[in-house]
Amino acid sequence: DGFEEFYLTRCVFNSTDPKDIRYIRSYYYDKMEYIRFDSSVGKHVGYTEFGVKNAERFNNGPQVVQERAEKERYCVHNIQIWYQSFLTKS
Repeated sequence: DGFEEFYLTRCVFNSTDPKDIRYIRSYYYDKMEYIRFDSSVGKHVGYTEFGVKNAERFNNGPQVVQERAEKERYCVHNIQIWYQSFLTKS
């Protein structure tokens, strides 16, 4: 019975228009989300005491700038491929 730390990155979209795309990265420890970056908010938000402290640290460092760029690099760059793939399977 160990503890597991992981993060989950996802793009939420309902069209290929960049304004309709959200990039979300959630950080988990022992199945509990403790920090989330959401491109629509533009910063990290903490959900636990540990998460709030680290979100503040992330938002005051270079990591928040990197996360903001991920929407373009990861989501917008791949959206045409994903969108067509989902349409063919629906």
